[in-house]
This record gives sequence, structure tokens and C-alpha cells, in this order.
Amino acid sequence: MTPPRAVVFDLGGVLVTFDYRIAASRLLPHMKVTREELWRLLESTPLLLDYESGNLSTNEFFDAVRTATGYSGSFEEFCEGFTSMFGYVPEMVALHEEVRARGFRTYVLSNTNEIAIEHFRHKYPFFSRFDGYALSYDPAVRALKPAARIYERIEELSGLSGADLFYLDDVPEYVEAACERGWQAIVHRSEPETRRALIDVGVLG
Repeated sequence: MTPPRAVVFDLGGVLVTFDYRIAASRLLPHMKVTREELWRLLESTPLLLDYESGNLSTNEFFDAVRTATGYSGSFEEFCEGFTSMFGYVPEMVALHEEVRARGFRTYVLSNTNEIAIEHFRHKYPFFSRFDGYALSYDPAVRALKPAARIYERIEELSGLSGADLFYLDDVPEYVEAACERGWQAIVHRSEPETRRALIDVGVLG
């Protein structure tokens, strides 16, 4: 592999952790559904996918959740409960800082939503330290991985393509889509493995 010119990070499972059980424990007391019914709403219906692909606005998503669950709290309380699922991975945040310190541009490529991103912007200072963001819900993207459009957005933002881009994601299917575009990419499993891959490719020393 040849040294890339930029490193692209996924969010969930790489830089950020998430646990829907935590969000459910915060939201369910204000809902008229069971835990199982809430799981089905988020995992087995198009609702969350429609939100993260930009087909629903944040207000439309909140209204749909409220209609489906009888949620009785305020929008602010919903956002606080929904984002309680998130944490961050300190060792990967530190790794990102090392990559930047070595002079490489960095980008975020993520299937995500506006509520989550606003939370990251306010809660996690590291989130502002990227050169650009390809976010699935953004009007400039409106596509979920592994659709080509979200990868194209990184190429537009960076002016780079092919092996000049190195991508980290914990989902093999999304890594394959990047490789099909000629990017260098690995499946992220742990900080030590990813660090070794970045050393091997000349990003880290």
C-alpha cells in the first residue's frame, strides 16, 4: 500500500459508542409502548433509516415517534434521552489526534442524523477537528452507506480519490464499497490493529 493523503473515519463503532438500551431506559417512562415495540419501531420499520437518509426532517422524525409511541415529553427531553446512548472511544480520539499531528487531513463519513450530530458538536470537542464531513442525512448527501453518493461526497470535499484516501469502518460491507472505489480501507476491530495498519501504510511512525 502507498501512503494516503487523507484518513477517513466512521463514527459509530470507531470513534463513538452507542447503546440503544440506554436511550430506551430514558425514553420509555414517557412512552405508551413496551421496550420490544420501541425496538421494532427503530430496527424493523423505515423510520430511523428515513431520518438518517434525509427523507425526514428532525421535526418530522420527532412527530412520527410521538405518534407511534405516545411520547409525552418535550422535544428537548427527547433529544436528551435519545443521545444518552452515545459515548466516545478515548483511544481512537487520541489516534485521530496523532494522525492530524502527522500532517494528514481527516474526514468523517457516517450514517447518522441531525440530533446525534448536534449532540456531538456540543458534547465532544474532538468532533470539530476534522477537515470535512460526509453525513448521510445532509442535503448534500441524502444517502446511506454503502451507496456511492456518500463516498463521492468525501471525494468532493477532499479533492482526492482512489488510494489517496484511507478509510476506517467497523462494517465490512462499507469497507468493501470504499475498496471498490479504489480507496485503501480496513475493517476497524480495535485500536492496536488499526494503529498497526496506519503504521504499515505510512500514516503513523
